[in-house]
Amino acid sequence: MATQKGKKEKNFLIQGTILAVAGVITKLIGAVYRIPLTNIVGNEGIGYYGVAFSIYIVALTLTSYSLPLAVSKLVSARMAVGEVKNAYRVFKGALAFAILSGGVISLVIFLGADYIATDIMIMKMSVYALRILAPCVLVVALLGVFRGFFQGIGSMIPTAISQVVEQVVNAVASIAGAYVLFRVGADIAKAKGNDSYGPAYAAAGGTIGTILGAGIALLFLILLFLAYKKILRRQMARDIHSRNEHYRAIYKVLLLTITPVVLGATVYNISDFVDSAIFNTVMSAQGYKYTEYAKLLGMFSGQYGTITSVPLAVSTALASSLIPSLVTTVQTGNRRQIHRKITTATRFNMILSIPSAVGLVILAKPILDLLFYTQDNTKPALMLQLGAFSVVLFCLSTVTTSVLQGLDDMITPVKNAAIALVLHVIALLLMLVAFKWNIYAVVLSKTVFAGVICILNAHALRERIGYVQEQKKTFVIPILASAIMAVCTTVVHLLAELFVGDKFATVLALLVAVLTYGVALILLRGITEAEMLEMPKGAMLVKICRKLRLFR
Repeated sequence: MATQKGKKEKNFLIQGTILAVAGVITKLIGAVYRIPLTNIVGNEGIGYYGVAFSIYIVALTLTSYSLPLAVSKLVSARMAVGEVKNAYRVFKGALAFAILSGGVISLVIFLGADYIATDIMIMKMSVYALRILAPCVLVVALLGVFRGFFQGIGSMIPTAISQVVEQVVNAVASIAGAYVLFRVGADIAKAKGNDSYGPAYAAAGGTIGTILGAGIALLFLILLFLAYKKILRRQMARDIHSRNEHYRAIYKVLLLTITPVVLGATVYNISDFVDSAIFNTVMSAQGYKYTEYAKLLGMFSGQYGTITSVPLAVSTALASSLIPSLVTTVQTGNRRQIHRKITTATRFNMILSIPSAVGLVILAKPILDLLFYTQDNTKPALMLQLGAFSVVLFCLSTVTTSVLQGLDDMITPVKNAAIALVLHVIALLLMLVAFKWNIYAVVLSKTVFAGVICILNAHALRERIGYVQEQKKTFVIPILASAIMAVCTTVVHLLAELFVGDKFATVLALLVAVLTYGVALILLRGITEAEMLEMPKGAMLVKICRKLRLFR
């Protein structure tokens, strides 16, 4: 019995790891394809693209964000007790719910695109991208139900494959769509005498990949489900439970499961929408043309957002992988073990995020010039330097939020995020209206948002389980190692720039940054041999360090 339980737990962890790896891959693909997309579309086009996406993300949060979790939870609960017919009824009920909710929201966005773009977001040329994204809300809602079903029967592989397929198709189609429609828009711009049609149509082209990727992923899961249905029919034939759940009861349970997740996700995901709406309204009131603040928003969501999303993607994956093992440890009631897991996860996060932030400060402009070679990166570079510290705070807040959820506390992170959102909006308005810092106000207010969540989550962990974060190895040593890295990297970049040119100097400086930080961290005893073994590819890293005699 114990062996069977151990096998199930091991399988659960393997499945969770597969999903986490797929999550990292999709986030990295998402960050990488934004580079050529920005180079094609330009800052103005990315501004329209970003505004349309901020509305789309809120729509997804309200309709489909929680569906995979809710469906998987309800399906797995029924499959566990052999109620296969009821599990299938949950699936059918969730499909009907997705069609209704996703269909209504899609229709509202499509028909109200002009009003939303012009009167709410004060950026009328984002209407084209918004209209293409509208049907995708329904597609993603259906996609969420299928993913939830497969997760509920214990297989994460269909979800993982569909996520990667979706993002690959999205990347290719978005770049191709942006390129083709930019030319179409440029011709219309000449005819109508409005240069904004080129970037606006290019932004719309960039959103084609989103709906095409989601559509291909949905088709893949439908075909997989049809293949699995033979097995499902045999399982239902063996189901001897006579009680069939009424759909009214299924919808009630579905709503009760979805609502807390939706509330929490809405607080987290609404900030971009709120930022765009406030920023556009204030900038318009201050006399700026919509093309001017569209370009500023494009710099923020294009260059700034793309670069900062990379360390955040890794942080999210680490945080997600923490939850299953933390839940298991919580059940044992061993507080020391719980504290150790939290400390390890937080330390690994800070080991990655602190040097990332320092690297952004010293190499912001060279990195942006290397990647976004068609754009003027002066303002985005300053954004990265001002917002570098927020990378550390967002990574830390991601871990602490996941820890609280792992401790089965779903409400506290939502409350903390809601308080942070209010303070964030106040700070944003103050910086925009009183100080007139335009786009830099958005960057700095994000730092306020993440910082408040970190403080409130730390207080909640101290009150709940008496946890206080270790300081020396978590923060002090990574900061010292990052300072050594900064000095070496700056010197190398300046010297290389004189002899081999800007681009090669940046690549060389990044390699030196990784090597010097890693060596400094080990020599300062910021990470031990045993701790490195716990990291991905840890055995290989330890072998290299031993050859270099870094571990004594």
